[in-house]
Amino acid sequence: LGWAAWKTYLARPETDQHRTLAVGVLGIALISSRRPEEALPAIEVSLALTRRYSGDENAIIITLENRASCLDDLGRRDE
Repeated sequence: LGWAAWKTYLARPETDQHRTLAVGVLGIALISSRRPEEALPAIEVSLALTRRYSGDENAIIITLENRASCLDDLGRRDE
């Protein structure tokens, strides 16, 4: 489902909210599939886009929590 969402919205402009949400869904799906190495870049992109174009503090906090979970899965607890 994460890949399908990403493929659907990939062609949209970087500023499109659906594209940002889709990459976030992809990151969450990859974390849930125990693929943190692949999830981290998607989460980082989602975080950067949310900070740049949305500024929604709740969305930023949720994405930071997802990033922390991913880094924990990777054993990178100092980050």
